Amino acid sequence: MNLARKTMNAPALAAVYERAWRPTLFYLASGRTTASDRRDAVATLRLGGAQKVLDIACGPGNFTRYLSEALSGDGYAIGLDYSEPMLARAVADNAGPRVGYLRGDARRLPFADGTFDAVCCFGALYLIPDPLVAAREMIRVLAPGGRIAITTSHRAANPIGEMSRVVGGLSGLRVFGGRTFPALFAEEGLVEIDQRVHRLLQYVSATKPAR
Repeated sequence: MNLARKTMNAPALAAVYERAWRPTLFYLASGRTTASDRRDAVATLRLGGAQKVLDIACGPGNFTRYLSEALSGDGYAIGLDYSEPMLARAVADNAGPRVGYLRGDARRLPFADGTFDAVCCFGALYLIPDPLVAAREMIRVLAPGGRIAITTSHRAANPIGEMSRVVGGLSGLRVFGGRTFPALFAEEGLVEIDQRVHRLLQYVSATKPAR
């Protein structure tokens, strides 16, 4: 397990992740606040109603519970993470009537094809081993007509981008090129592919065509 993944599995980080670690690092990386990212997540996933939502690598549930609050009726959100300390913090801090948490591997999701109306992964694909496998699993469990959204690292096509790739690699963070996920989504048959870059992060979303 590399340094980055060891850090994310540390109980000490789970305790401060939502209140300090994530807001600070993501603001520096993107110039965006957690509040604006949460609002955009709800809008991008087109939440509202009795939808089923899967939040991959949910950490302490700081996005999962917020997404669940946009749902109604029989709607619910599941947060999935591999880190036991993060999930313990999620249960303690971000429980709710329409949210639940599950330990699992993003590369082998324990769900049937087309289970969820919305699937997301905000700020974790660069940590997951075999991230493209994980992305394809997200698409597999997405229902026709459903929405997928990710936030991940972005490498600009210039010397600074190359430097970010090298520095990230030393700690175990993958830094993805700008075409990696739009191309993957297109290859998997998704439509309405949208990509927005904010400094060192890229926000990519798409729709699985209705049958």
